[in-house]
Amino acid sequence: MALTGRAALLAALGSIPVGLLEPSGAGLLAVNGAVALACAVDHALAAPVRSLVLARSGDTSVRLGEPAEVQLTLTNPGRRTLRARVRDAWPPSSWTPGTEAAASRHELTVPPGERRRLTTRLHPTRRGDRHADRVTIRSYGPLGLWARQASLAAPWTVRVLPPFTSRKHLPSRLARLRELDGRTSVLTRGEGTEFDSLRDYVPGDDTRSIDWRATARQRKVAVRTWRPERDRHILICLDTGRTSAGRVGDAPRLDSAMDAALLLAALATRAGDRVDLLAHDRRPRAQVRGRASADVLPSFVNAMATLEPELVETDSRTLVSTILRNAPRRSLVVLLTSLDAAPVEEGLLPLLPSLTQRHTVLLASVADPHVATMTASRGTVDAVYEAAAGTQTQAQRRRTADQLSRHGVHVVDATPDTLAPALADAYLSLKAAGRL
Repeated sequence: MALTGRAALLAALGSIPVGLLEPSGAGLLAVNGAVALACAVDHALAAPVRSLVLARSGDTSVRLGEPAEVQLTLTNPGRRTLRARVRDAWPPSSWTPGTEAAASRHELTVPPGERRRLTTRLHPTRRGDRHADRVTIRSYGPLGLWARQASLAAPWTVRVLPPFTSRKHLPSRLARLRELDGRTSVLTRGEGTEFDSLRDYVPGDDTRSIDWRATARQRKVAVRTWRPERDRHILICLDTGRTSAGRVGDAPRLDSAMDAALLLAALATRAGDRVDLLAHDRRPRAQVRGRASADVLPSFVNAMATLEPELVETDSRTLVSTILRNAPRRSLVVLLTSLDAAPVEEGLLPLLPSLTQRHTVLLASVADPHVATMTASRGTVDAVYEAAAGTQTQAQRRRTADQLSRHGVHVVDATPDTLAPALADAYLSLKAAGRL
């Protein structure tokens, strides 16, 4: 790199006669002139910045919580050596707190006609698209006394995808699905409405499954086995209204709902069902429809990446009409929304009959685990008030869930850590009972 300002100044002063350095007007004038001359020469020898050529490569997507690397290739087409400090600017949410300065600043030397590649390591802290800002380059002369500086555009976008932390629950749910589908050896085969095969009666089998005609033909008791229905339609609806913005722990409710939706989509596609996505508040925010099984999960993740809660009330009437348009035939409609009494009673409940008459409806909601902690508080007056408030909140959610159940809606109310597996279990239970 360039010399420090003090070392360069001493080098410049080395050619001045000692007598001129005395504290007199002529001496100071000579020193100032020498320094000015050195700065002018240094500025003239600094490589120009605006003629540099920038190009990017690297990651275009990354899961939230994982690092991404973006390369910046800097080409020096001029005739002077580039000695530079470079700042590769990105939005603040592209880094973990306190790491931006070290990760975004680089020093390099590029001889004439050559190129160098810098690597900027991002660690995003939020979902969505992260766009590269301008690249600021400060080019120093050989003495390091003067510099040229400019900010150049080098566009690049990294899409930060949902983390899908609930995928750890997928193997256990797939094992249960195989049991329902009769692919593993179990005492009781999965029940459903599609006939699978005949087998010999085993003590403990439901006598209603006995096939009397087959029993008469083969002179031993035969029972019918069933498998869960395939090629059923599932519409997952994410409520992106104001209630989804409420934070539970370190993340908004919407993020927990997305994670549960991804696990359900992964499980349902493995079960042979068709899965669509609708994100809605006052209007549709994202839709995924008619994708092949292999494309469902990537399409869901990509559509969810840029979703953010909208601070508006969800229009339940528009939501229901959109659902009915997107699901003209009988489907499983999964609503990932709030169990707060006011939005449900004033918005959703009056419209439920039009949904439940045509579809099976499953509502899943994110519960705050802190409420359960509040109900156990004791020892002080404030703790008793907290316990009363927590108990009242839980009772209100139970009443809302009971109202929904009386309208034929299956309700899952679970904390962020347990919502995804609980929703997957509810889907498997409906599938085993032939309710899809």
